[in-house]
Amino acid sequence: MVLTIIGHPVSTCTRRVKTALYEKGVEFNLQVIDWPGGEHRTEAHLQKQPFGQVPVLIEEDGFILYESRAISRYIAAKYANQGTKLLPDPSDLKAVALFEQAASVELADFDPPASGLAYEKIIKPRTGLTTDEKRVQTLNETLKSKLDGYERILSKHKYLAGEELTLVDLFHLPYAATTELLAPELYESHPKVHAWYKELKERPSWKKANEGL
Repeated sequence: MVLTIIGHPVSTCTRRVKTALYEKGVEFNLQVIDWPGGEHRTEAHLQKQPFGQVPVLIEEDGFILYESRAISRYIAAKYANQGTKLLPDPSDLKAVALFEQAASVELADFDPPASGLAYEKIIKPRTGLTTDEKRVQTLNETLKSKLDGYERILSKHKYLAGEELTLVDLFHLPYAATTELLAPELYESHPKVHAWYKELKERPSWKKANEGL
């Protein structure tokens, strides 16, 4: 059964899902949405993704799932016995708790300032809006503070949820890649974070998810 992913090659969230799929060795078809043409705002797409976003997963039996992290978790669980192990053993409650803790950190602490920087420095100029440099400064300071916390975490173990790679580490890649380009000093000034991210971005799955960009 071949999965369909509705998305766009430059979409950060689409690349997040593609990375998980490549890690698990799952075959899929990418159905590229006409983002500039407004296809994401059509009723047909809104019936699949009520907020007009991407990506969306569609299985042959008609099952539909949206939100990149939810899709990635589903893929990692459904194909648990192939490819890279990306989720802790459900019977290991402490490992699951540490995974959920790290997942919360990515969503609550890393994503807001990182995605905010991407919006201000990349999305706004592309859409004819003016970058708010004062907000950029605030976001940079916030992200630096958050990476201070990451440095403490990664000083204790190799990955965010322990000594093994999980989905949570991979979840960071799209916006880490963007913010590293915008403010490389934020990563270079955090040795443990820098080493962690450097290893992640060299993974074949991430490189393949970015092919053609």
